[in-house]
Amino acid sequence: MNLPSSKTRLASGAVPRLDPRSSVPLHAQAEQALREMLQQPGVRAAGLLPDEVSLSRSMGVSRNTLRSALGRLVAEGLLARKAGVGTRVTEPKVKSGVGAWHSFTQEMAARGIHVQTYATRIKTVSAPTEAARALQVARGKPVLCLDRVRGWNDRPEVHFRSYLHPRLGLTAAADFSRPLYELIQAECSIVADESLEELTAVAANRRLGHLLSVKVGTPLLRRERTVLDTGRRPMEFAIVHYRCDRFQLTLNLRQE
Repeated sequence: MNLPSSKTRLASGAVPRLDPRSSVPLHAQAEQALREMLQQPGVRAAGLLPDEVSLSRSMGVSRNTLRSALGRLVAEGLLARKAGVGTRVTEPKVKSGVGAWHSFTQEMAARGIHVQTYATRIKTVSAPTEAARALQVARGKPVLCLDRVRGWNDRPEVHFRSYLHPRLGLTAAADFSRPLYELIQAECSIVADESLEELTAVAANRRLGHLLSVKVGTPLLRRERTVLDTGRRPMEFAIVHYRCDRFQLTLNLRQE
């Protein structure tokens, strides 16, 4: 998406017009433009975004498209919407929210935490049953598997295992030090759009105990995630294990 910088747009009081010819869907372009706007001190100081009609006209998109983008930022706690008031800029949440699945690094950075990656392993494996089912491929089909141990303050906190759909065309040579969905969008022109989540409690086995520096049998939170692209096609199946003693997930439910 070729847009002028956020600083230039906001300094001139302009809102970016999106590119309908881009391979990136308009709602994803609108979401990215809004995220950039929220980084500007002037927007945060103002507290309120322009009304939907003005924003949608300035961006050149429908109000439904704009609402889709706004809804994702509301789900992450970056915006709050109230009838008769408008869309308000909020402060980042201090706990990790189940809805904030798009970037673990960015979510922790909003809390002032610098995430470290202690181990990364990338290899092609035969898709196990649960990954094959989630990705809708044949069991045993070769898929790229990405393993990462991450944490902060020199302590491992989370283990991520991601199985990536062969359709993406990624190889072990890709730069997996980048945020995963940012990498996929840049390299594959595919946008992560939706996450299907399942949370369970498990006990650490020997492998997870070693990776997360806990004793065998220690309670862990297991989070399964199937990520869909804008065409509702599965692109990633992830299994994430969190240390329960130093990490807490939150879920906020709200009646519309």
